[in-house]
Amino acid sequence: MGKLARLLYRINRLRCYVMRPITVGVRLILSQDQTVLLVKHTYQSHWYLPGGGVKRGETLEEAARREAAEDLGAKLGNLRLFGVYTNFYEYKSDHVIVFTCADFTLTGKTDHEIEGFDLFRPDDLPEGTSPGSWRRIQEYVSSDAPPFVGAW
Repeated sequence: MGKLARLLYRINRLRCYVMRPITVGVRLILSQDQTVLLVKHTYQSHWYLPGGGVKRGETLEEAARREAAEDLGAKLGNLRLFGVYTNFYEYKSDHVIVFTCADFTLTGKTDHEIEGFDLFRPDDLPEGTSPGSWRRIQEYVSSDAPPFVGAW
């Protein structure tokens, strides 16, 4: 599945180059016991905050809960808005809404997109953590004044 997922990812990047879409996505800072959860996708080499795209007719909260359930088998408690970010990487005009949640449970059942996941201390993130995820985690541990607005 990994090779097919990577191929589909590359095809989507080409589509984005041609179409220049406006996209909306959600990311989650799932934290417990002074750790944060990161995922590793089958089609990318970095560690990321979990999340994904918002579907048509779906609220931001619904998207966050759906992505957590699909990717991690997670059930989320109370969500808190952390920030809204804009990302122009890979030819998209991507808007990313980040929520935090400290009240969640994991079944450990992942979908085909997730190679693995783990909880990490913010001062000991794995090599290969995506730059945007790293910055959001640093903001999370260094400030108690969200929501933030800025570049991903």
